[in-house]
Order: sequence, then C-alpha cells, then structure tokens
Amino acid sequence: MIRKAKARDIDAVEAGYNELLLYEKENGTSSNWVLNLYPVRATAENALKEGTLYVAEENGVICGSAVLNQFQPEEYKLGNWIYDAAEDKVLVIHTLCIPPSKKGKGIGTAFVKFAEALARAMGCTVMRFDTWAGNSAAKALYTKLGYRAAGGADVMLAGVIPEEQIFFEKKL
Repeated sequence: MIRKAKARDIDAVEAGYNELLLYEKENGTSSNWVLNLYPVRATAENALKEGTLYVAEENGVICGSAVLNQFQPEEYKLGNWIYDAAEDKVLVIHTLCIPPSKKGKGIGTAFVKFAEALARAMGCTVMRFDTWAGNSAAKALYTKLGYRAAGGADVMLAGVIPEEQIFFEKKL
C-alpha cells in the first residue's frame, strides 16, 4: 500500500535513505546520492510538512518513499519536453528511494503507477522527473513504464553533488 506519510514514518524513511546510501558506499552508486548530504532526514521532514511525502508500506513495514509534488526545479527549463503543460498540470516524482533489502519486489513500479493515478486525480496531464544519467536501473524502469527521455542537464544536486541528470516525461 502506498499512502501519505505520517510523522511516525520519518525514522523509517531516514533508515531507508541510510540503508541505500551505506550499500552504495560499499558497492558503488546507482543513485549518485551521498550519505549525510542528500537525501537526509530533513529531506523527508520538509516533504512531510508540505504534505508531499509518500511511503510504501507492507505488513506494517516501510518499504520505500518518494516526494510527489508539482515543483519543477530550475534545470527543468533545459528539458526537451514535447508535452506542453501549465505548471499546475504537471506532477513530479522526487527522491524515489527503495532500500536494497526491498528491491526487486515491484515497489518502484508501484510508486510510479501510484503517482500517475494521483496526478490524474489532481487533474494533471503530464508526469515529469529526473534521474542521474548513471542510474541504468531507473532509466530502464521508466522506459518500460512508457516514459520518454527528454534531454538533461548538469546540475549541483542539493547544491553540493555534481550530477548529470536525465529528464523523463509521460503524457497521462
């Protein structure tokens, strides 16, 4: 089940970030995120305050998290978007995190499909998001789910992590 996060979920969301980032520190990164830089507890807390933090829960255990909102970062102006939409008609997925112990169970796919359903319910006509250019698993998943690559940009993620981002979009 995917639902809006509650304050009691923050510890589990933070633990999911840390599990992923510790794993990547030992085994190589697929996210390009950095332990103690991004994402961190404050990332989840801020999204919770804004009402945009969502969690996947299975048998009472948090299995993943994401921020779903209509914020398009400044670098999105560089995107090669083909689906024109007003800002209030676009839903964006940010910080989709599935800890390594929960991977391979379809949670990422479920999150994207949940986001699409939420977007439709909000009256949105387009989904957009980005991922690090080196994240081959995410790129494959998004392509499989019908998203198209829409260019990219070199950015400073969270103001401190150099990253080449690839943008994705889908018309709903």
